[in-house]
Amino acid sequence: MIQLISVTGALAILVAYAANQLRYIGPSNLSYALLNFAGSIVLAVVAVLEEQWGFLLLEGIWALVSLWATMKLLRGRSARPR
Repeated sequence: MIQLISVTGALAILVAYAANQLRYIGPSNLSYALLNFAGSIVLAVVAVLEEQWGFLLLEGIWALVSLWATMKLLRGRSARPR
């Protein structure tokens, strides 16, 4: 079961990456930031459960950066006049 969860997390990150490379979405797109955050947080949790500290460092930082990007994009949306 943990393998299925980790594959799902990895797929979220890979979908964001592929969509960016194919120019469907870019780093300033909320979908890109959310996919990266969701995938990295899932993989960070798996790293904790599996006691993979190097992997936790990578995914934990990835999650924090993705969360920061998501929050920045959400703040930018709410600041725009409608």
